Amino acid sequence: MKLSVIILSYNTKDLLRNCLESISAKTCGLEHEVIVVDNGSTDGSREYLKRCRPACRQGRDAEMQRLKVIFNKTNLGFAKGNNVGIMGAKGDYILLLNSDTLIVDGALSKLVNFMETHAEVAVVGPRLLNKDGSFQASVGRFPSLPVVFWMLFKEHFGGSEYVRRSPAEGGEVDWVMGAALMARHEVFKKVGFLDEKIFMYMEEVEWCYRAKKAGFKIYFYPDAQIIHLWQGSSQTGRKDPILNIYRGLTYFYQKHRNALEFFILRLLLKLKAIGAIAVGYSKNSQYLKETYREAYKLA
Repeated sequence: MKLSVIILSYNTKDLLRNCLESISAKTCGLEHEVIVVDNGSTDGSREYLKRCRPACRQGRDAEMQRLKVIFNKTNLGFAKGNNVGIMGAKGDYILLLNSDTLIVDGALSKLVNFMETHAEVAVVGPRLLNKDGSFQASVGRFPSLPVVFWMLFKEHFGGSEYVRRSPAEGGEVDWVMGAALMARHEVFKKVGFLDEKIFMYMEEVEWCYRAKKAGFKIYFYPDAQIIHLWQGSSQTGRKDPILNIYRGLTYFYQKHRNALEFFILRLLLKLKAIGAIAVGYSKNSQYLKETYREAYKLA
């Protein structure tokens, strides 16, 4: 088995169907398996998956695709849900793929071919596209204190590429977005799985950080392109992503940084929350006030 594609889904039946169909149509000729991990969906996804056996549309290639479905009883989160799929994967390469993605022009074969011809690369991410075809920022810097400061206070006023970007050319990067992240199977064996203490957001950053520390190279490969509908699979709106980023940054610093850096991080997070609450009062935004009151408590 050359490739294991792991798709985590939670109440994304229509998105998932489109994702699977794009794999079937665009991955013919590549020996692979698709492992769908359903995280306790209640929108009909489970019933759909029980009767679904997507296959390539061209003769003998249909036999190369195998669909496996794992049903979790509850929503285990991004990290734990994907880990369930990784544990059952047999491919030389493992691709973590969001259910709100669409494969474009043989992107999976291109990623595998890139890995086959670049033995020095352990992890690779494709160029992600928005629905309109524009480039989506999908790689970034590790969250050092300057990067966190820029992300909290400057990113929304321009210069966001300092935090994350979609480079014009391929090359080595700190991390690639978990919406479409391919790694050699042995990397997971050496580095470990995604950290299950992170429920959602920051998991791929923390995992890539461990991979880099272990000496593995992470690359961005723009010739392979995948459409990412950007939070199309998120069911929580704008509030939970912000709170989970607060949780993720706090956990990352507790795990990987020293006490002084952790103290400064907490100070930055609190200052951001206070500023956002003040803006919430000036604009009479209940969303800002409620969200950042909770965020302040997390810092």
